[in-house]
Amino acid sequence: MSKPQLPTPITLAQIHDVVGGTVHGDLQTPVSALTSLGQANSCALSFVTNDKMVKTAATTQVAALLIHRHQPDLAIPQIVVDNPMLAFARVAQRFFVQTPPPRGIAEQVTQGADVRIGSDPSIWPFVTLGDRVTIGDRVTLYPGVFVGSGTTIGDDCILYPNVVVREGCSLGARVIVHGGTVIGADGFGYVQHQGRHHKIPQLGGVVIQDDVELGANVTIDRATFGHTVIKQGTKVDNLVQVAHNVTVGEHCILVAQVGIAGSTTIGRHVMIGGQAGLADHLTIGDQVMIAAKSGVNRSIESNQIVGGIPAMPREKALRIQGGIFHLPETRELVRSLEQRVAALEHQTQTPPRRTSGSKKRRS
Repeated sequence: MSKPQLPTPITLAQIHDVVGGTVHGDLQTPVSALTSLGQANSCALSFVTNDKMVKTAATTQVAALLIHRHQPDLAIPQIVVDNPMLAFARVAQRFFVQTPPPRGIAEQVTQGADVRIGSDPSIWPFVTLGDRVTIGDRVTLYPGVFVGSGTTIGDDCILYPNVVVREGCSLGARVIVHGGTVIGADGFGYVQHQGRHHKIPQLGGVVIQDDVELGANVTIDRATFGHTVIKQGTKVDNLVQVAHNVTVGEHCILVAQVGIAGSTTIGRHVMIGGQAGLADHLTIGDQVMIAAKSGVNRSIESNQIVGGIPAMPREKALRIQGGIFHLPETRELVRSLEQRVAALEHQTQTPPRRTSGSKKRRS
């Protein structure tokens, strides 16, 4: 995607109407682009979130800044807001994200029986809709999307190319699903008997609540019974695996390559770093932070920060990690101490040698 650019500039006054805050400078300052400070130009709006960035801003040409506190030494129009990055995102969404007009339903769409489609759809060629599928208003389905029978897609959802939503699943409103993601594949359930693995039918479904975004190549398995649930506002990065009967709470962040085993429950506002793995049947409390590459094999109470393998309180994990870096020196020190101890033990075990003059010979 090229640099965001408007054909007709907007003014600082229009931006202020969206983000609020306090303006310092000319309200009629024109803005026609968005950029970071490192790629700024004289027609662009950028943002400053901390004092370190102020030094960069002083040597950069920009049209205006969204900034955390007023900088009178900067001869640049400024809007002071509590959260400049959030304000920047709102400006981008309001002025720079163009909503394409509805395309209707392409002729090359395959539909089953009793399909219901809401108003203003954009359903591209080579989409497949099973029986009894319900599609809400203003839904966009890109080429290669498959929606299984009995599935519901809520209003304003966007499913990018080659997304699969299997039968009996439910997506709420404003759900965004990126290419290659599979929702509702069978959970990994088998029972072993006489040396063979016998499949346990996965009879449940998946519920994705409102305002969830799923990255590319995410896999969310259907439940054995009941539902696998991703609750409102949660954001999932690429290549994340969510197993059967998992529940992920509201407004969580799951970073790339996280894996969550079956029947684990995640609370609200939980952040899980990349490549972290969670064992099955755990309970993770609200507002827990799990560091990248952690191995979580026990439940975690709310408001904890953990890391390491196995996961432990962050401070302890950092001490252990720091100790690992000093292992070569520690090894040499232990060897030296062992040699010194051995020498001392040898001295205490060896009797003193007698000298020739220690006793007088009898005449």
